[in-house]
Amino acid sequence: MSQQISTHAAAAIAGRMAALSLVTQDQIAAASDEALREAGLSRPKQRYLRAIAASDLDWQALRTLPDDEVIAALTALPGIGRWTADIYLKFALGRADAFAAGDLALAEAARVLYDLPARPGPKELTALAEPWRPWRSVAARALWSYYHIIKGREGVR
Repeated sequence: MSQQISTHAAAAIAGRMAALSLVTQDQIAAASDEALREAGLSRPKQRYLRAIAASDLDWQALRTLPDDEVIAALTALPGIGRWTADIYLKFALGRADAFAAGDLALAEAARVLYDLPARPGPKELTALAEPWRPWRSVAARALWSYYHIIKGREGVR
């Protein structure tokens, strides 16, 4: 639900979903379109969330899989792209080397930090982050903190 919206908007939607008891797969699958809209979900996000809730993905098994297999399993689901899979690796699974190279806040923080002429794209940011292995998740945290300092906004929650 945090894709392509501000961290504040995502937090507000998460709060409304919790208040409406829309937090489990069963609750989401049973929810009406109206309830999901009331929580703040767009039609595409409603569709994606329903498909994810209806999937038979073994979420517990993801904990034991290598990163590339987790990414493959997640991106096979509707609405989940590489950024979401990388964020899931970092925050839900606690992986030390997950790095969401498509994250705009990370790219902007790197642009300012390294005095780059333009914001690096995902390929350039991945190359820039290569020396940080196997701790790119830690580096991402530092960049998000730096982003907060230079922009006065949260890059991630």
